[in-house]
Amino acid sequence: MPNQAIDLFYKIENPDKIIIMFVFNACASLGTSEALDLTKKTLEKMPKTFYSDSYILCSVLDALMKCGDVKYAESIYNSSTTKALPMYGAMMKGYLENNDPKKTIELFKQITNPSEVVFNLCFNACASLGTSEALDLTKKTLEKMPKTFYSDSYILCSVLDALMKCGDVKYAESIYNSSTTKALPMYGAMMKGYIKNNCPGKAINLFKQIENPSEVNLIVFFNVCAQLRTQEALSLVKQTVKKMRKSYYLNSRLLTSLLDAFIKCGDSSSGEILFSKMKKSVENYGNLMSGFNKENNPEKTLDLFNKMKNDALSRIGDYSISESMIKQMPDSFCHDNQIQTALIDMWGKIGYMDKAKEIFEKNLQPDQTMHNSMIHGYGLNGKSVEAIQHYHRLPKDFIDEITNISVLNARSHSGLIDEACSIFQSIRNKTETIYSAMIDCFSRGSFFEEAQKLIDECEHSHPPSVSMYMALLSGARNEKNIHLSKIVYNRVKKIFPDEQNALIPAAVLLANRSYVQSIKKRVGLTWASANGQVFKFRAHDESHPRSNEIHAEAEKISEEIVKHGHIYDSSWITRPLNSDETIASVLCGHSERLAIAWCFLENPNV
Repeated sequence: MPNQAIDLFYKIENPDKIIIMFVFNACASLGTSEALDLTKKTLEKMPKTFYSDSYILCSVLDALMKCGDVKYAESIYNSSTTKALPMYGAMMKGYLENNDPKKTIELFKQITNPSEVVFNLCFNACASLGTSEALDLTKKTLEKMPKTFYSDSYILCSVLDALMKCGDVKYAESIYNSSTTKALPMYGAMMKGYIKNNCPGKAINLFKQIENPSEVNLIVFFNVCAQLRTQEALSLVKQTVKKMRKSYYLNSRLLTSLLDAFIKCGDSSSGEILFSKMKKSVENYGNLMSGFNKENNPEKTLDLFNKMKNDALSRIGDYSISESMIKQMPDSFCHDNQIQTALIDMWGKIGYMDKAKEIFEKNLQPDQTMHNSMIHGYGLNGKSVEAIQHYHRLPKDFIDEITNISVLNARSHSGLIDEACSIFQSIRNKTETIYSAMIDCFSRGSFFEEAQKLIDECEHSHPPSVSMYMALLSGARNEKNIHLSKIVYNRVKKIFPDEQNALIPAAVLLANRSYVQSIKKRVGLTWASANGQVFKFRAHDESHPRSNEIHAEAEKISEEIVKHGHIYDSSWITRPLNSDETIASVLCGHSERLAIAWCFLENPNV
């Protein structure tokens, strides 16, 4: 209750040291511009004799730093003739809070006999930097640290965090394994480190060793499962939820992580049930909407109708509806980073990168996700030069796995193989997804030998990934390379016997209709909008009120394109024709063709 403490302070005529220290602590808790003003005024009126009290000066420095006035804090610190160890700690902590870890380290190097708190702050600064220099300092500091400090689990957590964030997983593992008593936060530090260093399997194995996981452990575990995005991860999530304490359901962060895990693992149904029982937030709405969109269910997304609805509109791809929805949004929403990112994503997906760029350039401090959306949008619209220019302008700490994948995809879609290779070689931590993006790039350019070599290279350190083989199959399919398709098809069938969606493209190319007929395929869906209406079409759909007219229009389109030289390709038909069917009638019934026909009917003058 810092505000009440300050109200009480105003009533005191001659406050003593204890009361003044309390008011500085209250100002630090608030961290507002008003609290900063009060800190400075109190400091000016404070008896000069109080300046020699290191406890009061620590409270002053803490208040100034938490209110964001670093320079004023530095002036107070520098003017002090006797600098007690807690003052160093207050300044180091303040620099960290104000995103200046380098100054934290500079101050640490001035201390002769650091305390446990000071060591902790140094390791936190190294973790924030995450550089090779920070890694060296972490190791050197660890060697000089008194052995008695090794029993402090908080320090060990900070050490593990620093080592992991600086990329030295093996050293972190050696410290962790040498510790005789492993506190729950240490498990959490290791699990988070494994996530950062793309070792989700190790994080899962570590979680299984915890008898009574804390809320933090569970949050990290659900984040790992969300990163894996597999059915095995989903099963683990469900097993863990059954054992989870009821009191943990009050933790909104934990529930948000659980919701994210359900959605990323492809179970939006469980996510929807959880969402209905939890406190609503923009992030949770967005996560659930994203899950619905991934499962091709934009109607549910639109039913939620909230700040994140723009992602659903990007799937429909209609300019007029998107524009009208934006006009309905309050102006305050348009200044929100998440909303701006969603709008950039939407405009990119429907082909209006000028609109996306306009939104991006209005933001004075675009975050990492916003940059990634711009690069992804450029890639979708064939603007690979703009994508790579944007990529090279990014600070190094803004470049993550998604950034690298987006720029590789942009190069891939434009056929710029050499540039993609250069970027791929520069990536330090090559994940399965990054390998898949580069393999896709080679496959699109018909560099099949290079793609196969990359698959072999990846499988030396990673388990086989179906997405890599899908990329290779896609390239072979486009080139109608029967020989390669047969090799890849047999390998996929052997390694991934249950991956039906992966086997269909090869089976189609090899005319293996008996196999294609034997499996259940996902129905293709197409959404279209006309005159403010949105409608969903399936292949050979007859559910629309104007179904007869739509099919007639589709046949009319077919006749016109045949007159202009189009020839229908029977190799894309995966079943025997019925007696009343032709190659053209089957292909003309595709959902995309019906959607186009409906749009022509609704707009006859186009």
